[in-house]
Amino acid sequence: MTYKLKYTKEFEKNLKVLTHQEQKLVLNKLKLFIQDPFYPSLRTKKVQGLNNVFEMSVNMDIRILWKYDDGIIILLLDIGHHKNILGL
Repeated sequence: MTYKLKYTKEFEKNLKVLTHQEQKLVLNKLKLFIQDPFYPSLRTKKVQGLNNVFEMSVNMDIRILWKYDDGIIILLLDIGHHKNILGL
């Protein structure tokens, strides 16, 4: 199954803050993600304290917060460096 992605304005804004190299890495990880959100290298896990929100790793520093929106649609909520993104 291939998932479809939707983006929040917060995600789009914070994606633009990343370097060009980091943005390329994000795109490569999202290609894996739409095929299998729980692919092992993404290190996907449920975020404690947030209802139905998951976190995936782009690398050891950059994280993406997401949730299922409707069946095959995944809503990307936010992206950023680990120290910044978990300060929701």
